[in-house]
Order: sequence, then structure tokens, then C-alpha cells
Amino acid sequence: MKKIDLLVIRSFIGPFILTTCVVVFIFLMRFLMLYFNDFVGKDLGYDVFGKLFIYFSLITVPISLPLSVLLASLMCFGNLGEYSELTAIKAAGIPISRVLLPAVIFAFGVSMFSLWFNNTINPWANLKGYSLLYDVKTTKVTLNVKEGIFYREIPGYKIKVVKKFPDGRTLKGVTIYNHNTNDGNVNVTLADSGKMYTMYDNNYLVFELFNGTNYVEYKNNTGGNYNETQFVKNSFKQNKMVFSLESFGMKRTDESQFKYHEYMKNISQLNKQADSIRREIIVSQKNQADNIGQFYNFHLKKQIVVVDTIKRDTVQVKKILAGKWIDSKFANLEKDKRSLETFEVAITQAKNLRDQLQTNTDIFLSKRRDVFKAEVEKWHKFTMAFACFVMFLIGSSLGSIIKKGGFGMPVLLSITFFILMYILMQLGDKYAKEGIWPVIIGVWMPDFVLLLFGVYFLYKATNDARLFESDIYDVYFDKIKIYWKKKFAKRMTVSNAS
Repeated sequence: MKKIDLLVIRSFIGPFILTTCVVVFIFLMRFLMLYFNDFVGKDLGYDVFGKLFIYFSLITVPISLPLSVLLASLMCFGNLGEYSELTAIKAAGIPISRVLLPAVIFAFGVSMFSLWFNNTINPWANLKGYSLLYDVKTTKVTLNVKEGIFYREIPGYKIKVVKKFPDGRTLKGVTIYNHNTNDGNVNVTLADSGKMYTMYDNNYLVFELFNGTNYVEYKNNTGGNYNETQFVKNSFKQNKMVFSLESFGMKRTDESQFKYHEYMKNISQLNKQADSIRREIIVSQKNQADNIGQFYNFHLKKQIVVVDTIKRDTVQVKKILAGKWIDSKFANLEKDKRSLETFEVAITQAKNLRDQLQTNTDIFLSKRRDVFKAEVEKWHKFTMAFACFVMFLIGSSLGSIIKKGGFGMPVLLSITFFILMYILMQLGDKYAKEGIWPVIIGVWMPDFVLLLFGVYFLYKATNDARLFESDIYDVYFDKIKIYWKKKFAKRMTVSNAS
């Protein structure tokens, strides 16, 4: 490896690692803010949060790599240009394409890593991350009994306390409704004071009540007009009520329930999914075509063939083709009640056939959208990898043109092109999944548009263009001003002469 290659690689790897970590952290914070309300008050533990952060850090890698490559290439070649190292290299007769060569190879390696990561690690991380997130979202909030408010999170019970002392254990004025029998407020416990605490590793909640009364009303369900009830009143000085907190713990769902989604599959699995759905559509359409025949009592083509081959009655065939037999049937409806009943049956069958075809059409369209979704997700594994190379092409070219490093101009340009890529990707995915555009066009459109920018900027960088220097544009504005001044002066001369 030559010194120039070592210089470029060292200048590129440092910003690339730094920007990758920063971008992944930013996307991770976005995830945390998006689901912040689902994490609060559930006592999940550090191990659960650690797994969530690891899984979703891996999930953000495919979208983070193109942005980090763009930002790193802008910083790398911007710094080389800002400190005149790029100018010295060009002065030595080395073209810009030779300077970009080691970074191009590195960017190509990043693209290959991105493709492997998208096909192997990312589906696994999606499965683990989103299944764990679902379990977190369905976990109940930890026990928090507040003053003057009925607490309803314990299944079958409603609990209310008048006052809760600062120690979090001592209570004043406790009311407990037992609704396990679903008979209304027939089992009520009132206590003057009490204590609340947990035991057996927070698996059970204990209410130790003092100076209270339990009221129970037993209803007679034997039927009849006379409704006899029995009322029981039990007073106590001390009583303990134990509640299970099993419903508050986080329960892990079987991960196989989430494997149906396209995000959880690799390329081969997505191909199998798309092929199986296509075969289902073909079989369903064939069955639908075979079942349509049961709605018809008269097969026009079959009767024409029979008449033409057996009876050789061409006049009758022409009448059938001309539809005169239908006109005659309609003309005799009022006279022939049997024909009227026949046409009513035909209309009913036609409506049933229409409804069935509409339902099957909706099912076919839904299956086609599933095929499009699988195809879009499959191609995204390639497009996101290729986006790394395209972003490098844009970043390296712009960096050598603007000749400014740091986090100022590179960050601004990176965000601009990343937003453009994101908007185009969302637009293309939407149209591709709905079948408006072919899937290939929808998923590859962002990379193609950005590739045009990259080729244009590379051409300008090769020719030492000064795209971002104001004096270049001042010359164009001066030419435009001179042109309009001459045109205006010419009009004034013509108007004065007339």
C-alpha cells in the first residue's frame, strides 16, 4: 500500500467510525423517545433495557451506514482539501480518481458488509427486538395505589385508600371491592387503617387491615318471583388479604408468532413467501373460474357448438348470436309466469356471482399487496447496501469541491441528501406496495436519483469545478444584468425613435 493510500484510508476510517456511532446513537434516541411512555413505571430492569438497546442499535445499522458513509467522506476529503493536502496531491500530477481509489474500495467493502448484515443480522435483530418490545408494551405498570382513586389493575378487585403515608406502607381508610363473582358490589371490605407490602420476591401483595368490617350479600339464583338474599357481616380487628401479582410481571411471547412479518425474513425466505402467495393466487383464480359455471343454466357457446355440429341449423345459430331468443323471452314475460320466475332466478344468481367476484377480487388484491411487500423488503436489502456506495460517491466528490471539514458544512449537506433519499424511498415504497409502480422502479428510484447527483459531482470534482464559490455565480449574475440592460436600452431607443 502506497503512502497516499494509507493517508486517505486513515483520514476516512476515523470519521467513519465516529459518525457511525453518532448516527446509531441518534436513531436509538429517536426510538427511545418514540416508545418512552411504554417504558415508564414498569420496573423492567437493566437487563431488559440493555437487550432493547442492543437489538434496536443493530436494527438502525442499515439506515445509519449510508448517512455515516456520506458524512465521513465529506469530512475526510473536506479536511484534505482544507489543509491543502488534496491540492498538493493534484499538483504532483495524481488525478482525483487515483486519490479516491482506496476509499472507493473501502466503501465497496462497507456495501458488501451492509448486504450481509441486512440479510443475516438485521432479520434476527428485528425478530428479537420487536418481540421484546411487544412484551414490554403489554406489561402492566407497577403497583401504584394513589389516594382517593380506585385502583383497578389487580384482576377482580377495586381498591381505594383515603390517605397514604410517606413511608408508602401505612394506609388510612381502606375500601376493597371483590368482583371475582361478577355479581356487582356484593362483597365489600372496609377498614379504618392498614399496611401494604409485598412478599416472596414481589410476587404477592399483602393488605394487613385493622379495625374493619366485611360485608357479603349472597343472592338466591333458584328463580321465581321471590328473590331471597342472605346478608353476612363480619367484623375484625386484624385481617390479611393476599393478592397475586403474577399479571404484573413481563411474560415473553413465543417469537414464532412474529416470524410472519417481512422484516423478520432473509432474501431466500422472502422469495419463498412471494412464490407461495403467487401460487395461491393462481390456484384461487383457477378454482374461481371452475366454480363460475354452477351459476349458469344455459351455456351459450356449448349450445352453439351442438347446434352447429349436430343439427347444422345455421339460421338458428344466427338467431342465438343475434340475441333474438332473449328479446322473445322478454316480450313474453307478462304472459308466461314461468319465464318470469326463470329471469328472477337468473337475476338473483347474477347478484350472487357479482358479490362473490367482488369478494374474491378484494382477496386477490390483498394477496398481491403481500407479494409486493415481500418484494420491496427483499430489494431493500440490496438498495440499502448500494446506497452506501452512492453516498460515498456524493460525499467524496462534494468534499473535494467545497474543501471544508469538521461538522459544519458536511453535516448540512449530509442531512440534505439523507432527507432526499428518505423522501424518495418512502414515495417509491408506497407506490410499489400499492402496485402503482413496478417494484423494481419503486425501490431503486432513490439510488438512481442520488447516483445521478454523484456522477455529476464527480465530473465537477475531476475538472476542479468551483460550485460553492460565490464569485463564480457573481459572474453569471453580472452577465444576466448586462444582457437585460442592453435589451432594455434597445427597447427605449426604438420607442424614442417612433
